[in-house]
Amino acid sequence: MKRRDFIGLVGGAAAASWPLAAPAQQTRRVGVLLNTSENDDESKARILAFQASLEKQGWIIGRNIQVDYRWYRGETERAQLAAAELLALAPDVIVANANTATGVLQALTQTVPIVFVVVQDPVGSNFVQSLAKPGGNITGFANQPVEGAKFVELLKEFAPEVKQVSVMTGYAPSADALYSSAQTAAEKLSISTTRIVVREPSVIEPALTVLRENPHGGLIIPGDPVTSTNRQLIIKLAAAYLIPAVYGFKFFAVDGGLASYGIDIIEQFQQAAGYVDRILKGEKPADLPAQQPTRFTLVINLKAAKALGLTVPPSMLTRADEVIE
Repeated sequence: MKRRDFIGLVGGAAAASWPLAAPAQQTRRVGVLLNTSENDDESKARILAFQASLEKQGWIIGRNIQVDYRWYRGETERAQLAAAELLALAPDVIVANANTATGVLQALTQTVPIVFVVVQDPVGSNFVQSLAKPGGNITGFANQPVEGAKFVELLKEFAPEVKQVSVMTGYAPSADALYSSAQTAAEKLSISTTRIVVREPSVIEPALTVLRENPHGGLIIPGDPVTSTNRQLIIKLAAAYLIPAVYGFKFFAVDGGLASYGIDIIEQFQQAAGYVDRILKGEKPADLPAQQPTRFTLVINLKAAKALGLTVPPSMLTRADEVIE
């Protein structure tokens, strides 16, 4: 064998044994528009859950995916600005938190896939054609509102002496049905009802100050962007004025409210990460069914109950999904 042939053979064998350089992995981009504020503990919990779920699907931030966050604190104008900022970053998918974010994004793009979470009535809001077949660039996970009657029932169990209930809602159409349900249930229990429609934070403190004057008053807050963002003020005033209150989201109870009954928002962010994964791998929002929640959780804060002078019935503690002591 000639020397040059031998060198060529060895070189070819060596080349065959060396691993080929892996092709550069494309970094995908995801935007998330949250209806909370940046420093809110609830925001941090949602982000951690979302990112952890992405990692389970193989999406590692800084390696093959980048996630950009914006917060709008329940304010429509802020949501419009934040949505435009996210779209300018050319994301592959955007996660929209609540109706305001979803509506703003829908007005700005019909091509970028949008996965919503905690959205009330996605069909009636014209975000999807139907739950089974969304039909456009939007799909996600809905917030099926708890019936107002359930909140009245829970409040009566916590505070049997309640004679008047104020229902503090947002201004979404679904809030009308919720209040109607609460009103009907309250009448059967000889409880009078009033409704407080919260369009801006300035409404909250005067309304609770009026409620303080009624020693047998109670409060129901199903939860919306304005009350959720201002929950610290609400919880503080309800405690100071000795007003028993039942809320629609767990983070109210975690932050010191008496009790909550509703969907698990953290779970919805985990589910949203699953849809983001499927879209990044080629599926279309139009083919991913919009999903309704399948369970509601009852959370009781015993420390808050004690501060209000309430004794929580053992039967309620048994039914609770979580008890905060």
